[in-house]
Amino acid sequence: MEDYLKLVHMELIPENEIDVPANSSFYLPHHPVPNKSGDKFRVVFDGSAKSSTGVSLNDKLMVGPQLQADLTTILIRFRMHKIAMTADIEKMYRQIRLKDSNFQRIVWRDSPFKPIQDFRLTRIAYGTASAPYLAVKCLQQLAIQEEQNFPLASKAALKDFYVDDLMSGANSTTEALDLQAQLIQMLSSAGLVLRKWASNCNELTNLIQEDLRLPNASLSIDDGTVKTLVLGMTIMSESIEETEGRPAIVVESPLSPSFTEVSNMDIEDNVNQIVFIPTELTDE
Repeated sequence: MEDYLKLVHMELIPENEIDVPANSSFYLPHHPVPNKSGDKFRVVFDGSAKSSTGVSLNDKLMVGPQLQADLTTILIRFRMHKIAMTADIEKMYRQIRLKDSNFQRIVWRDSPFKPIQDFRLTRIAYGTASAPYLAVKCLQQLAIQEEQNFPLASKAALKDFYVDDLMSGANSTTEALDLQAQLIQMLSSAGLVLRKWASNCNELTNLIQEDLRLPNASLSIDDGTVKTLVLGMTIMSESIEETEGRPAIVVESPLSPSFTEVSNMDIEDNVNQIVFIPTELTDE
């Protein structure tokens, strides 16, 4: 929460603005969610929590239409590139200012010995029904507005993002470098930072400062697997030869290669993890 204050992603409500008509504000419950290692937390705001009237904020918000392609389509297109690159937008929701911030009020104190105070979130909040649509719409609007200045980045922003995750690439190093440079410039013009860069082309990752790269960001046979969303992406020399230089997408299975027997239950548990790429698509 202190990070929210420091970055001005929430603000203290002046005392003379606290009392407003009931239909002009809403208070969101919030709680911390730890990461897998338990050393970091992110704040989640419960937009589905009902007020004393029995209505939640999410009940009144419009969700908005699906703006991006489905994940399968994005992954199949991603697999077609000879030079692959992945990244994500840092704190995407929190880079987008929200006008109606009084409907995202919270109460908080940084110490049990201090009085509870009223704050309002000035950016899109995790846990609200409209958040994914608003964030993606802003990204796509940026791409449309900047199409003339950044044609490659504009196309990638409209087709190769799954929420805040970039899965794109090119068929030559030169084109990939141009795409990377355009993406960085276009997004930074709107205050968006691409981080966790990874690629099977060292020239791309070497241009990125170390704190914005994934650990072992070079996707080579020595570096193993880098996860892309729920999938593992491995770039190996054997796979490159078999797929004409295109990066192979594989799924990390819990089944050990040392197992000599596989039951029907094992197959059923893992069959949905297989990524099937139709032959007619790969032959184009």
